[in-house]
Amino acid sequence: MKAVSIVCKYKADFQYLVYNDLSTPENRTILEKEQSQGFELINIEELVSTPSPNYRFTLQDARKRAVAQNAHLLIVESDVFIKENTISSLLEKANSLNNCGMIAAITTDETGDINFPYLHIDRTESGVVETNHRVSFCCTLLTLPLLMKLELDLLSEKKDWFDVQISKDSRKSGFKNFILTNSQVIHLPHSSRPWKKLKYQNPVKYYFRKFFYGKDRI
Repeated sequence: MKAVSIVCKYKADFQYLVYNDLSTPENRTILEKEQSQGFELINIEELVSTPSPNYRFTLQDARKRAVAQNAHLLIVESDVFIKENTISSLLEKANSLNNCGMIAAITTDETGDINFPYLHIDRTESGVVETNHRVSFCCTLLTLPLLMKLELDLLSEKKDWFDVQISKDSRKSGFKNFILTNSQVIHLPHSSRPWKKLKYQNPVKYYFRKFFYGKDRI
């Protein structure tokens, strides 16, 4: 809920959606009570019967809503804390850069050090950095021109995450992807997906679950 509250604190005159992906009944109750902060709650369990994670449905639904409103789509995951100028900075750059498909705020830990998934970014680079690497959805804006070309209905039902595919699709469609190094957001260590912590705490168990239970498919 903290991540949602921070977004609402800095939000502008846009529509804000919170996708509740089969969280606990207690968390759902909290989200329902907190809608007065200015977001619309979408309880995914009322719309699909598939188990979490339901990123495929979320992307398809959010894209449809954004295109209907002739708007860009900004994704902020629940383990990311934005800052006061995050939204305005991403929007400004998305509108000023030529052929921008995706632009992301760089992620750091709570001490300010760059962390996953942008460890490949050179610490000396400043400003807007074009990248051919995947752009994570931690805190990322997908521009309307890109949304118009994406065929999200074709996303595989066998996968959980789609940032790699959509990053590639963006470049294949003639767009450029960027990281905004001057706009930093705090990325917690996968607090929203506790089982993913196994990748760092117990990699043997993590990869066992990945290959035998299909977790974390990209």
